[in-house]
Amino acid sequence: MRRFQNRVFVVASFSLGLFAAMPVYAASVQAVSRTTWGANGVPSYVNMNIYVPDKLAENPPIVVGCHSCSTPVSSFFNSISGVKAGADKNGFIIILPEATGRNCWDVGTTKSLTHDGGGDTQAVAQMVKYTLEKYKGDPKRVYVMGGSSGAMMTQAMLAVYPDIFRAGAARAGVAAGCWADGFDGGQQWSNNCAGGRTSKSAQQWGDQVRGMFPGYTGHRPRLQIFHGTADATINYKNQAEAIKEWTNVLELSETPTSTDMITSGGTTYDRQFWKNECGQTVFEAWSGRNGAHSMPYEADAILAFFGLDKAGGADPETDCSEAAGSGGTGGSGDGSGGDQNVGGAGPAAGSGGASGDGGSTGEGVTVGSGGQPAGGGEVTTTGGSDPSSTSGASGTSGTSGAADSATTGAGSDSEDESGETGGCAVIAGDAKPKSSYAAVVAMGLALLTLRRRQRNARS
Repeated sequence: MRRFQNRVFVVASFSLGLFAAMPVYAASVQAVSRTTWGANGVPSYVNMNIYVPDKLAENPPIVVGCHSCSTPVSSFFNSISGVKAGADKNGFIIILPEATGRNCWDVGTTKSLTHDGGGDTQAVAQMVKYTLEKYKGDPKRVYVMGGSSGAMMTQAMLAVYPDIFRAGAARAGVAAGCWADGFDGGQQWSNNCAGGRTSKSAQQWGDQVRGMFPGYTGHRPRLQIFHGTADATINYKNQAEAIKEWTNVLELSETPTSTDMITSGGTTYDRQFWKNECGQTVFEAWSGRNGAHSMPYEADAILAFFGLDKAGGADPETDCSEAAGSGGTGGSGDGSGGDQNVGGAGPAAGSGGASGDGGSTGEGVTVGSGGQPAGGGEVTTTGGSDPSSTSGASGTSGTSGAADSATTGAGSDSEDESGETGGCAVIAGDAKPKSSYAAVVAMGLALLTLRRRQRNARS
């Protein structure tokens, strides 16, 4: 009888340990009523949904995810499962606005392209303000992303509300303001812009963005853009127009600081990177070779660009207060001296000046080692370095990035973002590390040994 009790005790203990080790996530997308988030003076069709992970970070960051044309929030959320997994792991909130009953987001009217103009963009801004207050979110860590119409909304949000957003990632979108050219309010569509027939100078694009929030002189958000060269829905020419726009807005040269090539999730990208005067990467343009309209979301790269690939911390881009200097002196590291007219590259831009007679690099800057690209995969560096600011040989092969697959429907960008199919570095299933199970087994064996000692002592 005692032997039977011992066995039952061990089995029960082992089962209990396994049960405790299994991750349990009860979080799900929840609708928020318009009266709750304060939908005043904004379109009646814009509704709010939110995903709050079970383990919420203290002062959590916020990501706004904007769906594409005619795509339900549920389908869009499935397509960004890599981002959802990041939220579960690192505790940030995802806001999912919805243009209910509409074809696409309104990014073509004056209302939406004006700060607090009463359009779709203002509705999303109000959702962010509500979330920051309710969950004590970090106002310095608010980001926005989306594909197709959601990418257009992403660029519009950065242009109209630079005071709210720190960075954005847009896949297969257009420059902010482009959609206003020949905008059809009935379908929320612009044939001119979609077909790549809208072109302006960098100065014209920049002036249009600055006119969306007159008088604003603060920080401008950094941006990642992705576009397939074979996109049959939103012409790839829009990538070049967006580059002209955002390099002007961010006061960058149209010539990138560096370029490289990377293969991730089955797509080969030619990438361009722009660094600001303090050596921080603030703009990236990824061109997918022969990529269609609905390329996978590069979730790993997006999270890294936002600084949400790990828990805690601050936004990767610190304020660049020393715009220029007469030769930057670096931090306390052992970096090598800067070239003529190039200041030392400080760890977060605070040490070295942007121009001068040379200086020493700042603390923590690695020289001579190849950088692993944010999205993983094989990289060949040409004319510069990886955006992580390392220089030298190309990085080693890595695992493929997120592959959030999406299927393009017929018609005006009727995109069904159905889910993730590729190798994501963070799996949505929240796999438990093997070490956790090993610990459970060890606990069971320890309990068994204890029971045997007790039995021997009694006998």
